[in-house]
Amino acid sequence: MGDRSGIEAGTERERNIEVVRRYLRTFLTKDLAELAEVVAEDVEIYGSGTAVRGRRYPEGAVSSPGLTVLDQQILEIFAAGDRVVVSMAQTYRRDATGTTTVQSACKMYRLAGGRIVQFWGEQDTYGLLRGLGLLPDEPIAF
Repeated sequence: MGDRSGIEAGTERERNIEVVRRYLRTFLTKDLAELAEVVAEDVEIYGSGTAVRGRRYPEGAVSSPGLTVLDQQILEIFAAGDRVVVSMAQTYRRDATGTTTVQSACKMYRLAGGRIVQFWGEQDTYGLLRGLGLLPDEPIAF
């Protein structure tokens, strides 16, 4: 029986990793139908000092007007129980200028019933904005 529970746990981990990979892929494809399949309608999102609820927030991030994700590298992905942790880098293009830059991020997802129901994370928004020429490329004096 111990072997069987190990197999079931491995299968759950694999399923959860695939759900998170599908979600992350929507940043490249902008496929909001696929996003709806893998993210709960009332998903809870925590990060950058905020807490919000609702699938409209990741939908807005995926379909950001003026920004295109050109490439995505999942550097590490780890699953345990109902959680999946990802460190990643995405290459963005600012469509108005053609400028590209890479943004790093670390996210943790909680899944239930084959969907993401909560996630937490941080991304290098300051570096993204600097790399896209939206902030001065010089140190900030405090």
